[in-house]
Amino acid sequence: MTNFNIIPDRRKIFNINKWTWFPKDVLPMWVADMDFPAPKPILDSLDKLLKHGVLGYELPGKVLHETVAQRMDDLYNWKVSSESVIVIPGVVSGLNIAASLFCTDKKGVAVQTPVYNEFHEVKNNNRVPQVDIPLRKKIKGNIISYEIDWILFEKQIKKTKVFLLCNPHNPLGINFSRRELIRMAEICIKHKVIIVSDEIHSELLLDKNKFTPMAKLSKEIEKNTITLIAPSKTFNVPGLFCAFAIIPNKELRDKFQKEVQRLRLHVSSAGLHAAQAAFSGKCDSWLWELNRYLTANRDFLVNYVSKNMPNVKTTIPDATYLGWLDFTETGIENPFEFFKDNAKVALSDGKIFGKGGEGHLRINFGTSRAILKEGLDKMSKAMKNS
Repeated sequence: MTNFNIIPDRRKIFNINKWTWFPKDVLPMWVADMDFPAPKPILDSLDKLLKHGVLGYELPGKVLHETVAQRMDDLYNWKVSSESVIVIPGVVSGLNIAASLFCTDKKGVAVQTPVYNEFHEVKNNNRVPQVDIPLRKKIKGNIISYEIDWILFEKQIKKTKVFLLCNPHNPLGINFSRRELIRMAEICIKHKVIIVSDEIHSELLLDKNKFTPMAKLSKEIEKNTITLIAPSKTFNVPGLFCAFAIIPNKELRDKFQKEVQRLRLHVSSAGLHAAQAAFSGKCDSWLWELNRYLTANRDFLVNYVSKNMPNVKTTIPDATYLGWLDFTETGIENPFEFFKDNAKVALSDGKIFGKGGEGHLRINFGTSRAILKEGLDKMSKAMKNS
């Protein structure tokens, strides 16, 4: 059993990280990495690599490609060939590669806002247009949820060449249903729009939810989809920078692979070894315990906000370790600055997630229960004293 209530002191690392970005008196609950050590099989694999002593050039081998393909089969009964797997430094790299290849100066990317801030950088990095498809907000008591406006979705999607899907959604925690995925895919195919599906949080499932990859839904959808996955969020190894693009369509895959090679997007040995251990199945019992702990943290967060933060609304995420808090009815003009200055708690400013993010904050509950409670206590106290 893993004790997720005990976490290491991350301030001892001399480079800049989640815990050293802000001053020492500010509690960090912002960037999307967890405070838990990676599972033992990954650490053992890295230890073995370091003890060998030779850290020379290393390229991904056949076994790693086969392991990723087998992971898709084991989890979802999605049968892809190992040749369909391309190793890349990160999911964000994959988003940008796809945009650079398939977008034009007239037709760029579509995103469902509010969405992960790196989605908004794709247009800047590739000098292509961005079309927003805001998700429609629903309010019930102090709980907020979001749904797709289908008329708007089709209206906007036809203006683009690439649809950047975030599923499970960051920061909203939505695990899109099979029905929603099929409808989105059918509209994209109708208008000849390539789907690039960021599924990096797909194994961080709360309440024992089930996940379906977009490309698994049908052969036609699979042919039109680039799937991006990584062990980084699930097993908390984002600093090792290793991800995968799964592209069964050979025409799309060849173009994507050539761009990866042209840009020399290599992955470190440590990243390759960690990914092999992560996706081998050796860490699955740890992951089961983690998801149970995160579910309890999610419930603690929702209950705490409901009881102690008047006029604050919150999502109940289906997946991820990210909560979304709505302060638009509290009278707090700039929630990010307010809590950083008055509560000494740093969260992610909702503005960076695009339209619909103003007046909101993203909170990372991938930490110990004690730290989660400490942060919420400080925020609640600051609100009461304002």
